[in-house]
Amino acid sequence: MLHVRVRAALTASSLASVAALSLVGCSLAGGGGDGSTATEPSTSSPGAEQGGGTVVLATHESFHLPKKLVKAFEAESGYDLEVRAAGDAGTLATKLSLTADNPIADAAFGIDNTFASRPLGEGAFAEVTTTATPPAEYALPEGGDRLVPIDSANVCVNVDTAWFEQEGIEPPRTLEDLADDRYRDLFVTPGASTSSPGMAFFLATVAAFGDSWPDYWTELLDNGAKVVDGWEDAYYGDFTAGSDNGTRPIVVSYDSSPAFTVSGGRTTTAALLDTCFRQVEYAGVLEGADNPAGAEALVDWMLTDEVQSALPESMYVFPVMPGATVPEDWAEFAPQPSDPYEVDPAEIDANREQWLTDWTDVISR
Repeated sequence: MLHVRVRAALTASSLASVAALSLVGCSLAGGGGDGSTATEPSTSSPGAEQGGGTVVLATHESFHLPKKLVKAFEAESGYDLEVRAAGDAGTLATKLSLTADNPIADAAFGIDNTFASRPLGEGAFAEVTTTATPPAEYALPEGGDRLVPIDSANVCVNVDTAWFEQEGIEPPRTLEDLADDRYRDLFVTPGASTSSPGMAFFLATVAAFGDSWPDYWTELLDNGAKVVDGWEDAYYGDFTAGSDNGTRPIVVSYDSSPAFTVSGGRTTTAALLDTCFRQVEYAGVLEGADNPAGAEALVDWMLTDEVQSALPESMYVFPVMPGATVPEDWAEFAPQPSDPYEVDPAEIDANREQWLTDWTDVISR
């Protein structure tokens, strides 16, 4: 889903503790369980020798699950899992689309609702049957028999509540508020053309304002909104809660971010739940896969309570299955929006290029 999955706004100390990890390679997490990742083909188990051999998963570079879970899958299913990272979510979608007639793997994970329509339209995914059924709210309007929801996250405007309390200013609540003179020079967002959360925020404005989104963005910029390349630049460069040198207490981040700014039993930031755009990540079996049975078993495994419960700490996303658990801090400090903005994936696919051209024109004036 994200070109670099820095989903949660970690505190500065948390970031330091994981600085040795690659932002591109492993979700800025360190993960749950033993903290190791599944990025190499695993050694064969006795069950795999008797069973279906290797199952290859194409995914984005932020894929990360505890190795002990992967080994349990291999032992129980009889398949060896080989993970092949294929760039960010957009790159992954492009590769799967271009190789639809000669698939690069057996299964794929990490296609989200902003990129799903293209590989689906190219016939990259086969029908898949799972033993568990995710809630219908996460299903794609088209292609739901080929792409299975695995996780979700909401890109939301976040505010530094401690800053607003100190300044005695009421924080914003809505997208419209961000263009109000009270919040002049206080908002920073990653760009739509250079950042996945930036693109999600842009799509929220498309959903909210329709064809008038250029007017809204003009108002934002006239009110001093700052556009930077990436989420990290915004959060750890300009956001007051993410940097000692930050000067802007309003930033585009995630609904899970406030769970990582907890101090003294309370969080110092908040996600504005009326500004969120929902992203859902999917997994599926690739059409023409060498090992379709293994691919289907892999997709099934990703819906188990064990994997679903590992997703928050491994990839900073919410599980979609109701039997999964989330960390206590998430349940208390990271409420999810009840009615996030959404744009039909087919509409995104049809308009993405023109939207980004027009958006670039607006912010370049």
